Amino acid sequence: MQPVQQSLEFLGKLAASGPVATLAAAFAAAGHELALVGGPVRDAFLGRPITDLDFTTDATPDQILALVTPVSQAQWDVGRAFGTIAARIDGETVEITTYRSDSYDGTTRKPAVEFGDSLEGDLRRRDFTVNAMALRVPELVLVDPAHGMDDLIAGVLRTPGAPEVSFGDDPLRMLRAIRFSAQLGFTVAPDTAIAISEMRDSIGIVSIERVNDELSKLLKTDAPRAGVELLVESGLAELIIPEIPALQLEMDEHHHHKDVYQHSLTVLDQAIELEKARAGSETGITSPDLVLRLAALLHDIGKPATKRNEPGGQVSFHHHDVVGSKLAKRRLRELRFDNDTIAAVSRLIELHLRFFGYTDGAWTDSAVRRYVRDAGDQLQRLHILTRADVTTRNRRKADRLSFAYDDLEERIATLAAEEEMASVRPDLDGEQIMAILDLKPSRAVGEAYAFLLELRLDEGPLSEEEATARLKEWWAARTA
Repeated sequence: MQPVQQSLEFLGKLAASGPVATLAAAFAAAGHELALVGGPVRDAFLGRPITDLDFTTDATPDQILALVTPVSQAQWDVGRAFGTIAARIDGETVEITTYRSDSYDGTTRKPAVEFGDSLEGDLRRRDFTVNAMALRVPELVLVDPAHGMDDLIAGVLRTPGAPEVSFGDDPLRMLRAIRFSAQLGFTVAPDTAIAISEMRDSIGIVSIERVNDELSKLLKTDAPRAGVELLVESGLAELIIPEIPALQLEMDEHHHHKDVYQHSLTVLDQAIELEKARAGSETGITSPDLVLRLAALLHDIGKPATKRNEPGGQVSFHHHDVVGSKLAKRRLRELRFDNDTIAAVSRLIELHLRFFGYTDGAWTDSAVRRYVRDAGDQLQRLHILTRADVTTRNRRKADRLSFAYDDLEERIATLAAEEEMASVRPDLDGEQIMAILDLKPSRAVGEAYAFLLELRLDEGPLSEEEATARLKEWWAARTA
C-alpha cells in the first residue's frame, strides 16, 4: 500500500480532471451529492491501476440521466431498475448509482431494491470494508464508516457488518471474498472465513453464470493459488468444482506418490510464470490466459479415478490423461463455460503426457509432425503446460526434461520452417483424389484423404507425381 497522503493527492488529481470533474460540477450545480466509491478509491490507496469509475449519489435514476445527458456522448439505462445509469464521458465509461438500502428475502440473491438517503448508509451495505470507502467530489472528503482504511493498511478482508448477515443477503460475496483475497493479496478475517465455511451450502442459490464469472476472475488474478486453497479449505470447492479437493489423495505407509493436489497448484504457479514470459504476438499467448490456467489446475483430475496400488509400493494412474479430459469436459460444461474453452482445456489435458515419451528415445520427424498436428492451435499452450508439469525436486531429472523439451521445440521450429507444418495437408486435395480414382464424393474419398495425410506426416512433402503413384498403389491394394 502506498502512503495515504500520496494516494489522496492522486485522488485529488483524478477528481480535478476528465469525467470526474465534469460529473462533480454537474451534480454540484444541481444541488446533488456525488462520490467516487468502491474499487477506484481502494485501488488508489493500493497503488493499483484504476480501471473503473463508479459513483454513488442522492439523485434518483431519472435525475442522474437528466444530469449526465448534456455532458456525455452516450448513456445507458439498462440498470435503471437497480438505480444505475451508465454514460460515456470524455472517452471513459462511468456508472452512477442512487444510494441504496436493499433488503433480501434469503431465498434468492436478488434484493428488493430500496433507495437510501445517505452515503454512509449506502457504504455499510457493501460487501467488504475495503470496498466501502468513498471520496466526496468536488469536496475531496474521504468517507469511511466501516473503517476500511484500517483493513486496507492491515491487508485484511472483512464484511462491514456481521458476515453471517452479509453472506445471507448475497452468498456470491463468499466467492468474491476468495477472489479478492487472491487479487489483493489479503488475508480473510477469521470470523469472515468461518462464516464462509459454515454458510457454503447457500451458494446453491447463486446462478451458475455468476459462479463461473467469479471462478474465472479468481484464476485470472496474478497469483490465484491462495484463492484456490481457500476455496478448498472453505468447502466451497466441493460444491463448485469437486474435482479439485478430490486431488487430495490419501497416502499410506506402503504405497507412496506425490501430493497430487499440491503438485497441481505448483503446476498452476509455473504455468502462469511461463505464460507471462511467453506472452506476445509471436506465440499468440495472452496474459492472463484462462484456458491455460484451467488446464494447469485440472490436468491431473483423472488421477483419483485411475489410482492403483501396484506391487512393490508403487502407485499408478494409467490413462489419467484421457479420463481427466472427459471429467474436465463434463465439469466445465456444467459450469457453463463456452464450447471453445471446453474443447481447448480438455484437449490440453488429453495431450499433457504425450511429450514424456520423447525422453525415452528420439522421436522421428513423423512423430514430431503428429505431435504438432494433434495439438493444433493449442501447441503454444501445450508447450507451457508440459514444461510447467515438471515439479520434481531432482535437479538432474528436471534439467534432462527441460533440455529434451528445448530440443523438441527446436525440431518443431525447424520442420515448420521447412514444411509449413501449421497447415499440414495431404499432397493431393479432394478434387484431385476424385479425379485420379474416378470417384464421386463418398466415404472412400475421405479414407483416401486420410491415407495421404498419414503419408505426409510419415514422409514429409511428396511431389504430385509421387503422391499420385502412392495413392494408386493404395487404391489397387484396397480394391484387390
